[in-house]
Amino acid sequence: MKLKTICLIACSLLHLNNASAQEFKSEKVFIQLGQKLIDQPLIEEITREARYFGLIIGVNNYADPAISSLENPLKDAQALLDVLTTMYTFEKDNIQFLENPKREDIIYSLDYLSRVVTPDDNLLIFYAGHGFWDEGANIGFWLPSDARKISKADWFRNSTLVDYLKAINTRHTLLITDACFGGSIFKTRKAFEDAPRAIKILYEYPSRKAMTSGSLTEVPDQSSFTKYLLERLEKNRKEYLSSEQLFSSLRLAVINNSDAIPQYGEIRNVGDQGGDFIFIKQ
Repeated sequence: MKLKTICLIACSLLHLNNASAQEFKSEKVFIQLGQKLIDQPLIEEITREARYFGLIIGVNNYADPAISSLENPLKDAQALLDVLTTMYTFEKDNIQFLENPKREDIIYSLDYLSRVVTPDDNLLIFYAGHGFWDEGANIGFWLPSDARKISKADWFRNSTLVDYLKAINTRHTLLITDACFGGSIFKTRKAFEDAPRAIKILYEYPSRKAMTSGSLTEVPDQSSFTKYLLERLEKNRKEYLSSEQLFSSLRLAVINNSDAIPQYGEIRNVGDQGGDFIFIKQ
């Protein structure tokens, strides 16, 4: 069976050329976004009402010798954790970092999130490791460290994750992965489809978005997708960055430097209402 290396993390509101322009009005600082202005205290409003949770998963080592070990997933996962907690409004206490987890460890973490996350909170899920796409059944899997090549008993189905996304009642959820996450549960968007909207409006409406390295083709251990994802997050100078803006900023770089074509869109039937996940700089 054909294993795919996955190194799973978040995109871009398109045509946002003047996203960080500032102007002073009535002794308040405003940020120009498209044709609309939002009040500077938005960051205080969001962080006062909401928490940013994370589930970051990296799998390098597999118990089954038939599944090859990897070198980069844990390194990529750690790099993402560092960026989120040092540059954005993620607190370490609200991030679960799973190193070479078994399937039950992933389930336990998702169960925990379903209990503690509130409808005002935001959740980012990142996966890096092996994955597999079953073309006949049209099902994608993540391979935890206890996965065995000859049996799917300990593989983690994409559809199981979707069920948890329904149960974890967030304001915004963003899934970032190189894994096979396609078929009827993933509704892709065309790039540059929508005109930019004010960040405050995007934040108001719930969203369930996914960002992947490509379609169903195999990706290398050293992922261009994750490389440019981290680079764009590190170099971002905007106070507010939507997942769609992030995706647009890395898409062409990934296409030009790999065989993958990244995908972005809504996860079907889990409550997306047209909003977007917003990264907020510290």
